[in-house]
Amino acid sequence: MNKKIATLSTGFLIVTTIISLLLLPFAIYKRSFKDWVIVYLVSLIGNSLADKYLVAKGYLHYKIRPFASKVRIHLPFDIVHYPLMLLYYNQWTLNSKPIGIFLKLFPFVIPLTILETIAAKRTNLIEWKKGWSWYHSFTSLIIKLLLCRSIIAGIRVLNKGKVSTK
Repeated sequence: MNKKIATLSTGFLIVTTIISLLLLPFAIYKRSFKDWVIVYLVSLIGNSLADKYLVAKGYLHYKIRPFASKVRIHLPFDIVHYPLMLLYYNQWTLNSKPIGIFLKLFPFVIPLTILETIAAKRTNLIEWKKGWSWYHSFTSLIIKLLLCRSIIAGIRVLNKGKVSTK
């Protein structure tokens, strides 16, 4: 591993994780705190399971990751970056109709896919294997966002369609 690329990759990961951690309280601490904590936990669990599966099947490999000896998933992405993105997506689509929910995916998915593609080609953060490419990431992000959004919508239906206020 090229030492300069490894240093830049690690620095990029640290900076983006710190920025995301600073933004996280603003995403959760809203009028419906309980709903946003549920969204955060659903996204954390769902993405961690999906990531664990893809890593176990050999489609993805993370060369640089915190606690590499303990976990095979990418903790900053699975517990900070992705849940934060899903929180903002859910807040933006809270009162949207199905077409709005679908169209509002793209401002989140396109930049993240571009960043992941750059990371796969130019850094040591992620390695795509077994034919995995940008469109697999693009499609899987759309599916995961819609699935988590559907779970949250289902929880709201069970909660009589109301956003909790406490």
